[in-house]
Amino acid sequence: MVPDISTGSRTYGLLNYLYGPGRRDEHTDPHLVASWMPGLAPDPGRDPDATLKQLTDRLDLPVRALPKNRRPARHVWHCPVRTAPGDRQLTDAEWAEVARRIVHATGIAEEGDAKACRWIAVRHADDHIHLVATLVREDGRRPRRHEDGIRAQAECRKIEAEFGLQILDGGDRTAAQRPTSAERSKAERSGRTETPRETLRESVRHALAGAASEEEFFCRLAEAGLRVEQRIAPSGDTLGYKVALPGDRNRDGEPIWFSGSKLAQDLSLPRIRQRLDAGLPDDDAHITDHTDERVPRPARARRQAAAVAERAVSTLDGDDDEDSAAQLVGVGELLDAIAQTSPALTRKELVEAARVFERATRSHIRAERADNRAIRSAARGIIRAGNSLGKGEDGGATAMLLSTMVLIAIAAVRWHSARGHAQQAAAAQRAAQHLRTAYRSASAVPMNLMREQGRRLPEHVRERYAGTLGTVLPQQADRIRREPGWDALAATLDQAERAGHDPDALLQQAIEWRELDTADSVTDVLVWRLRRIGKLPAPADESRARTKARTTQSRPQPSTPQVPATPVGTHRVDPRRGPRR
Repeated sequence: MVPDISTGSRTYGLLNYLYGPGRRDEHTDPHLVASWMPGLAPDPGRDPDATLKQLTDRLDLPVRALPKNRRPARHVWHCPVRTAPGDRQLTDAEWAEVARRIVHATGIAEEGDAKACRWIAVRHADDHIHLVATLVREDGRRPRRHEDGIRAQAECRKIEAEFGLQILDGGDRTAAQRPTSAERSKAERSGRTETPRETLRESVRHALAGAASEEEFFCRLAEAGLRVEQRIAPSGDTLGYKVALPGDRNRDGEPIWFSGSKLAQDLSLPRIRQRLDAGLPDDDAHITDHTDERVPRPARARRQAAAVAERAVSTLDGDDDEDSAAQLVGVGELLDAIAQTSPALTRKELVEAARVFERATRSHIRAERADNRAIRSAARGIIRAGNSLGKGEDGGATAMLLSTMVLIAIAAVRWHSARGHAQQAAAAQRAAQHLRTAYRSASAVPMNLMREQGRRLPEHVRERYAGTLGTVLPQQADRIRREPGWDALAATLDQAERAGHDPDALLQQAIEWRELDTADSVTDVLVWRLRRIGKLPAPADESRARTKARTTQSRPQPSTPQVPATPVGTHRVDPRRGPRR
């Protein structure tokens, strides 16, 4: 059950909407289910002699009784209350009880208070009601409605339990402010899929991802096409900022501004400065994967980010809450960076993953002294490397990174759940689903190529790698060999051995990282870890390579001595070690 409180200034306008047909003729049988005093509120929905003006006048009477200079500018209190999808349909009598409990809990009209505010509850659909009240009591005073949204949420949790409805996740006051009903209505009229508040929040997050300084942050905001205004002190220091969408104006033609704190608590300038003041490592200080410089920059940045992200997974499994909270903030920036630079194939899912994971980056656990510079620097590297093409080395590196991001999201679910952060855990769970979908799209081509290569390996070579797997992972070996990715794992071990690695040692190193038990596919995780640790290039499309080779050979070539290549699955013998067993 979801309450959504807002305030306004036009009682008649709101009632006209509630009793009208709706924007898409969705309103059916609008009528009162409850009011401040039975019989005093006319019901234009059921009484043919009642009018909207009569109902407006009755509600506004305490407001009009005040001198004009004492009337509140926004005197209309509006609270839709909606059941969750899948809940049973409540009766009018049940909705009336819900209405009375909500106005009591919020301080609008406490039970037994004869001087409380006037209010009504209108029902025009099966799954929700609208509570409308005027914010002047019968005695001329204002109601005590401090934190009415939080109190309404708490009362809804009790009602859900008593009525046998779905019990939704309780909030902890760290969520970003939701768009108001008026903002959503305006977005619908304008043909927007989301409100300016939501668009701006995402744009500000993207500008902050991996930013090294305040100046760079503001420069990115301007480059994103936002209107930006800084609040400057007489000393010349910046005190705050606000942003607006071009063309988003109020009825007076003025831009509709949102300060950072109105978008989200952690987007206020002081909180942004806390993040930026920690600085970033030197440009190459966090790099552990010195991949061949011929690899495209986006691929190198993603490989380097995958290594940093693996360490974040381990941190979330540790006992340092502040460090874990800091890593989650960094993971949010990394997701924003990946979403901004992803190819069209995965962009939709990654944008949504970053959007929902944002909720998982905020809780009451503050990371005042923890260090997340490495993961923020990885986000910066991805932004600076530019857009990924999504194929070849870029495609393989993207799949590698997304495989790790799925594990991070799973670790975030566990971390938040263990600390009672219901909304954050649910957000991380939704992000994991989007990341899984993006990973499947990104990994389809490289994993298929590796499976083909693995199936072409000689049987004795495959059996030898199966023995290696049984030695390193004896309890999981049989299950791993039955997974669809076993052929790709065998091909990766073969490629690693041909590159000079010891497959046994490399596989042992790969399983020392945690999270294998929670992975959707152990083979997929091991494939990408092995490729990252072994610095193996993306799998080549050998059929395409052979076609290219035949084309090249058909042209006149200078005669050069030919060196026989080592066939796939065949290995030169080191005389000091003898043949592999």
